[in-house]
Amino acid sequence: MSFLEDFQANIEALPNHLRRKYALLRDLDKSLQGVQTQNEQRCEKEIEDMVQRIKGGNVTPDSSLIKFSDEALDEQKHAIRIADEKVALASQAYDLVDAHIQQLDQYLKKFDEELRLERDNAAVAGAPTTTENTVKSGRSGEGKGGRKKTRLATAAAATPSGMDLDLPVDPNEPTYCFCNQVSYGEMVACDNPNCKIEWFHYGCVGLKEQPKGKWFCADCAGTQKKRRGK
Repeated sequence: MSFLEDFQANIEALPNHLRRKYALLRDLDKSLQGVQTQNEQRCEKEIEDMVQRIKGGNVTPDSSLIKFSDEALDEQKHAIRIADEKVALASQAYDLVDAHIQQLDQYLKKFDEELRLERDNAAVAGAPTTTENTVKSGRSGEGKGGRKKTRLATAAAATPSGMDLDLPVDPNEPTYCFCNQVSYGEMVACDNPNCKIEWFHYGCVGLKEQPKGKWFCADCAGTQKKRRGK
């Protein structure tokens, strides 16, 4: 089984796992709402009874008898336990998705390595490569030699700016472009082999579609003009 088939087999089971956890979360939430409603009604009734006893002179305002019943306190503790279970389930769902994201990162890296090996073998054999002006899916960077013109970053952890998914950013995630952000959307590579940045987001460089022919970033385009002027 190839790494892609292995990943597909694992990812196909993810929706069912998540649905089960979400169903449990809904059941817990329903149970929690019931306990909270019951406890609120009990506490309101007990507060009303306390007020009446104080007005009747049965107890003084500073009496140690002014407290909620054991039943009310037990309901509050039960509500806290249910809330803790909800947090644990939500954490499990998050960890499950995060594990698949990390696995996808590993597969994309492996896929890039295989592509690079194929290009190296083709170069040794003297065969022309066919990777120019193609679209690449993934987040890991390409080498300076034989780079693709554009690529489409579709990994779940890489989100476009302006979208808030409350997902943590991997501190080891490589950054690109003038904006120094992680890979997302379609990206274009500068054709200057010595470009310090190399990959750029379409939106950051004013592109809406794949450029035709060679494309240089603003910094490298200036360098190219200076060279031609000499």
